[in-house]
Amino acid sequence: MLPFEFIVPGPPISHQSGNKRKLAAWGKRVRAVAAAKWGMQAPHSEPLKISVTYFHEQVAIRLDNDNMVKPIQDALIGLIYADDRLVTDTVVRKTRIDGSFRVRWISLAVLEAFAKGEEFLHVVIDRAPSHEELLR
Repeated sequence: MLPFEFIVPGPPISHQSGNKRKLAAWGKRVRAVAAAKWGMQAPHSEPLKISVTYFHEQVAIRLDNDNMVKPIQDALIGLIYADDRLVTDTVVRKTRIDGSFRVRWISLAVLEAFAKGEEFLHVVIDRAPSHEELLR
């Protein structure tokens, strides 16, 4: 069932966090939210693309994109995909939640998250694009 999307409320935890207990709890939270929507489907074993958008409140975020996405990718191993090596494409964005947005064709999940007015992550897993097309 791709594309597959879900929302995780609150700010993400960096892969570089010194608080390993907090990082582990974050990974469990991401997995629990994804699992609730994923259900009993088998993990994918094909090349995939992950897109993560962090809608935050601050003007600037000091969290590196790669350190933000790594715990999310790890949390989805064995649930959404068999191995995170299947993730061949990654898009990571940080966007201020107070920005102006064009909402035509907005996902219902994102719309509901905006309605709550708090920081959140929007995660989308989809089939990876054809790499042959990317090389043209």
